[in-house]
Amino acid sequence: MKAAQIATYGDSSVIKVVDINRPAVSEGTVLVEVHASSLNPFDTVVREGHVKAMMPPLPVTLGGDIAGIVLEVGAGVTTISPGDYVYGQAAAIAGNSGAIAEYAVTKAGQVATMPTNLDFKAAASLPLVGVSAWQALNEHINLQPGQKIFIHGGAGGIGTVAIQIAKSIGAYVITTATGDGLQLVEQLGADELIDYKQQDFTDALHDLDAVFDTVGGDDFSKSLAVLRQGGIAVSMIAQPDTDTATVLGVTALMQQTTVTTEKLAALRDLVEGGRVTPQIGRVFALDDIQAAFTSRETESINGKVVIEIAS
Repeated sequence: MKAAQIATYGDSSVIKVVDINRPAVSEGTVLVEVHASSLNPFDTVVREGHVKAMMPPLPVTLGGDIAGIVLEVGAGVTTISPGDYVYGQAAAIAGNSGAIAEYAVTKAGQVATMPTNLDFKAAASLPLVGVSAWQALNEHINLQPGQKIFIHGGAGGIGTVAIQIAKSIGAYVITTATGDGLQLVEQLGADELIDYKQQDFTDALHDLDAVFDTVGGDDFSKSLAVLRQGGIAVSMIAQPDTDTATVLGVTALMQQTTVTTEKLAALRDLVEGGRVTPQIGRVFALDDIQAAFTSRETESINGKVVIEIAS
């Protein structure tokens, strides 16, 4: 089978599409014929070697997000059957076989039946970003109807989903974007837009209930000042400034997303109910995987970069 692998860490040029043996199922795992995958910032972190202490020995297949058809299940798997259309995670760092390949073996608890109203490309764009947004808003922030939330990076992969989930809850959503992204986030339902190239959000915002940061950098620390006392800020990237948070009387934390069958099922319900629509920026073939990584890392793309593996 074909797989996008690295045998050394580095820039996108180290990625090679190679022929390897199809992975075999074991207890608690499923074999998926992968029809599509998608790229996340964490895939670049892995490729560049920033988490190599946590990785299996190289060579390794890249990627986490998958959507495809279950071919075989291992012993003890009762919730998924051959023939099921599923989406979820197959990242090598989590002990799976890797996602950007024609076949993947992953833990049964990291996939779920995919939304019936999506094709494989749209479904593959969702697992990590969708669960990240769902987990932040529901588990950490506990966002409530009528509350005001500020979402950094609304036109990105996580941001586009977070806006839609927040609106489905009934929150008032403020977000940053620029260029074409401003029109996109408005279409997704954002109530208030800030062009981050033209305006400092700290001048415009105050007394917010929550902040969800998908950008990182200094923005997360600066965000603490726009919260009301008792408010909460969650970042996908930046370490929290707990000292400043304590002084201001707010909570700040960094999220580690865990993709599970249950969270994927909750996300599926939102998609099937018409409350969340995936946003795809560009689609690449497996053989163009180097270009796909370069595009995601160097271009301003609204939504996700998707890898089509089987048409």
